[in-house]
Order: sequence, then C-alpha cells, then structure tokens
Amino acid sequence: MTTPFNERLREVSRSRDSLLCVGLDPDPEKLPPHLNGDILRFNLAIVKATTPYAAAFKLNAAFYEALGEHGLQALRATIEAIPADVITIYDAKRGDIGNSSRFYARAAFDLLGCDAVTVNPYMGRDAVEPFIANPAFGAFVLCLTSNPSASDFQTAATDGLPLFKRVALAVKEWNTADNCGLVVGATRPEPVAELRDLVPELPFLVPGIGAQGGEVAAAVRAATDDEGLGALFNVSRGILYASRGEDFAEAAARKAEQLRDEINQHRRRT
Repeated sequence: MTTPFNERLREVSRSRDSLLCVGLDPDPEKLPPHLNGDILRFNLAIVKATTPYAAAFKLNAAFYEALGEHGLQALRATIEAIPADVITIYDAKRGDIGNSSRFYARAAFDLLGCDAVTVNPYMGRDAVEPFIANPAFGAFVLCLTSNPSASDFQTAATDGLPLFKRVALAVKEWNTADNCGLVVGATRPEPVAELRDLVPELPFLVPGIGAQGGEVAAAVRAATDDEGLGALFNVSRGILYASRGEDFAEAAARKAEQLRDEINQHRRRT
C-alpha cells in the first residue's frame, strides 16, 4: 500500500528530528572562487555536509534552467545524490491547464525523481490535480508568500475572506489523498498562525527565514502543529553562503545544525 506523501513527511521529520529544509539555489557568482562556478561540485558538497541536519532539500528550477543543459545535468545529478530518506522538493511553481500540468508532473516525479513540487493554484483545481493524482507524491500550493508584493492579490477580500484563506480551504478539500500542503512565508507569522488553525492537517513549506527577514521563533510557533510537526522551514542563502572559502561545506553544516536546533527549540510539542 502506498504511503501518502504527508504521512511520509511526518515520518521523516520524526525520525530525523528535524524540520529544516535546505534550499539548493546555487548562484555561480556567489560560489567560493576556487570552484570556478561549478554548481554541481558545490551542491554535492552541500548535500553531503548538511544531510545529517535536514528533513528535506528544495531545488529552485530557475537556478538550473538559466544555465542551460549544464544546469539541467547538475539538477539531475544533485537530486540523485540526495538520500532516499530525505524529502526532495522541486520548486518550480507549476500551474497550467490540466493536460500541460500532467506533463509537468511527469517531469517532476517520473523524470527527475522528486517527492513534491510547488504549484500555483491560480488556474484552479484541474491545474493542480495531476500533481496529487498519486498519493506518494506531494504538492505544496502557493498560499501566503513572503515577497513584498504578495498583498497585491493574496490578502484581497473575497466575500469576507482574504484570498489566501480561500486558497487554504480549497486545498483542504483537494487533500483527499493526504498529499497536499501550502507554501506560507515566514515573514507573516500572525496570518500563518491563523492558517494553522484553519487547516491543521495540511503541512506548510515555510520560506523566508534569514535573508528574507523571517524570524525563526515566531515562524516556528505559528506554523507547527500540536505535535511540533506539520512544517518545513526552508533556508537557502543563509546556509549555502555561510562561507566563501574552501571550508564552505563545513560552514554550511554548522549553520544547518544551528538552524535545526533553533527550530527544534521553538516547536510546539504537547
């Protein structure tokens, strides 16, 4: 029997005692100079160094697509290097008509071998359904993001409810296979806490800690459930570029360990 994605996520978080997601978004211009822009060598060292402290890795498609075939080869090789007992998320923010989404899902899950993908809900249920057709694979649906212009649409009222809450309630309805989640930004802890109460069963992917200004304690208290689970906290730049020297991997490991422990300190546990 297939284990639903959300159940597997909880099992991984428990077994690794971690809610940390390491974002693998390599910018060649920010890599240590001795690597000469080799993002694969960089990624493999980061994965090896930070795996002991991570529950998940998230790869943003833009950083690989922009480098052409070389970048796509690095993407595939990086995913292959991530251990099977860690969640792999393809951050591509897909969302198109059903037939197109079916092929996007095939690329993320069958070709690349990821466990979950980020999805844009703007086109509605049929655009999301191909990503959640198989319970083993998950979709984190954009809900309340951490970028400065998020309020252009996400907080607009619709029949008395802000749009982001309508998205959350819709995703709750779509979660029949226990494989849906939400993307919610760490920079807005109060509405995140409201979402946690509104949809307690949905896991959250929480970007925005560190470089984007999200504060760890507030974000963790808002996003975790009563078991201290239900959320992954993504950190990219704060871990990847902890050092630009030859000790970059060791520095990333120290930062990942520090963040895992800080997150665990603030988890809501009954």
